[in-house]
Amino acid sequence: MKYRRILLKLSGETMGGGKGVGLDPQTIKLYAQEIAAVVKKGVQVGIVVGGGNIFRGLSGVEAGFDRVKGDQMGMLATVINGIGLAMFIKEAGANAEVFTAVKMEPFARYYTKESVIKTLNKGTVAIFTGGTGNPFFTTDSAAALRGCEIEADVLLKGTKVDGVYDSDPVKNPSAKKYDTLTFSKAIADNLKVMDQTAFAMCKDNSLPIIVFDIANPSNLSKILEGEKVGTIVKE
Repeated sequence: MKYRRILLKLSGETMGGGKGVGLDPQTIKLYAQEIAAVVKKGVQVGIVVGGGNIFRGLSGVEAGFDRVKGDQMGMLATVINGIGLAMFIKEAGANAEVFTAVKMEPFARYYTKESVIKTLNKGTVAIFTGGTGNPFFTTDSAAALRGCEIEADVLLKGTKVDGVYDSDPVKNPSAKKYDTLTFSKAIADNLKVMDQTAFAMCKDNSLPIIVFDIANPSNLSKILEGEKVGTIVKE
């Protein structure tokens, strides 16, 4: 395997299936099976889950929610997703443990780097929920933070598109896909696939990002075997 330890970012929308809303059991089951398969090959897997399929803080602000409270509601949504994903990973034959950015026992274990490293070294999937534990930060930033903290070899962002484009490929059929991209260009061009804070953190800590289509069930294994899938962002 090309990578020994990975940080996988799953958006909430991907866990909601085709509609991107709620929890789609069949979709989550497919993700869990692919994750369990790479764990069985010896890859250590940390996962950050989003919560947009249940509640998104910024959308709450538009509806009249206070930003801080809205973001806290979004953090709780990620915990629901994390618990659900852990159950499916266990069903697929691998161990998984849910960690939270704020203390939330007995629902999940409070995050510390030391406890997570022990978990990963045992071959157990570590699922990070609650974002960074702070408002005004996205789960992309949480993924970059956790990826740097656990010393992951790569941050894999699973999305509904097959890489990074110079414009929205859904709205623009002529959008150009990048096979490789530098952090500097991603930041300068304000590409929306991840937020600027996440890009900057990964750049400062030399953590490459691969953006890929998570809906294709073989893509995760292909990436770990060294095949070119999606877009890689690095300096």
